Amino acid sequence: MDRKKINLYTEKQKDYYTNIRYDIIELIPRNPNNKILEIGCGYGATLVELKKLKKADYVVGIDIVDMGQKQNLDDFICCDIEEPENLPFPTNFFDIIICADVLEHLIDPWSTLKKLKKYLKSGGYIISSIPNIREIRTMFTIFLKGDFRYVERGILDKTHLRFFCKKNIINLFNETGFKIERVTYKLPLKRNLVNKVFMGLLEEFVVVQYLIVAINENTEKNS
Repeated sequence: MDRKKINLYTEKQKDYYTNIRYDIIELIPRNPNNKILEIGCGYGATLVELKKLKKADYVVGIDIVDMGQKQNLDDFICCDIEEPENLPFPTNFFDIIICADVLEHLIDPWSTLKKLKKYLKSGGYIISSIPNIREIRTMFTIFLKGDFRYVERGILDKTHLRFFCKKNIINLFNETGFKIERVTYKLPLKRNLVNKVFMGLLEEFVVVQYLIVAINENTEKNS
């Protein structure tokens, strides 16, 4: 793996990797037998919480940085997230694959989603979160200030390689063989009020990050 690429992530603050993603957990069906794979798992805190909440029986994390995650998970694989086609799991194995704030970091997220698909059961879910480049503060900075400056975290995180609006997010999953079941978001109080006052017309300008639930509808076994 590219050492410079790895260094960009090891330089990030610890809380970047230790957050429990309750927004993602809310979207996961309660099934104590779920087998769940998380791409870009950080320390694995979300996976550990899923087992505590009895939403999973078997959890596996993948990340490009080994931070000792294996002691907390059923399995951990340190590898290039861009190339998941040779993972040591059978096809149609996982009930759920989580890609929380991951796809925007990849050179070719389309290819990665297609490669991951074979590990997901027919009827299984991929659950993802992706930043919204159309968010109003980001657009203000770019178009009115003329400043496309990368920062340590957020929509213009310096490790982001791809940028998406809501339409592009939907297309990303449709083009890779998934069916979108739900696109949702979380808003702070003031932004939520603005969104309601304008009957959702400003949604794409107030949403910082979209949450996506997509299903693998294949009736045949993935190959």
